[in-house]
Amino acid sequence: MDNYWVNALWSVTPTILVGLVFWAIVRSIIRADRGERAAYAELESVERVRLGLPPAPRPGSAAAKTSAPE
Repeated sequence: MDNYWVNALWSVTPTILVGLVFWAIVRSIIRADRGERAAYAELESVERVRLGLPPAPRPGSAAAKTSAPE
């Protein structure tokens, strides 16, 4: 019976490790994208102020939905 559990553990271990590596890679991509979006939004707001433009509408607001070209 001991051999059964050792074999079961060795069978599941590679799947778990590959899953953890995949999770870590996807998490780092998502976090990097979030950081890039924040940096771009900051840069855009600074440039809008510099050019005297109104602030950009927020992505979920009604102004963003109505100002989109059709």
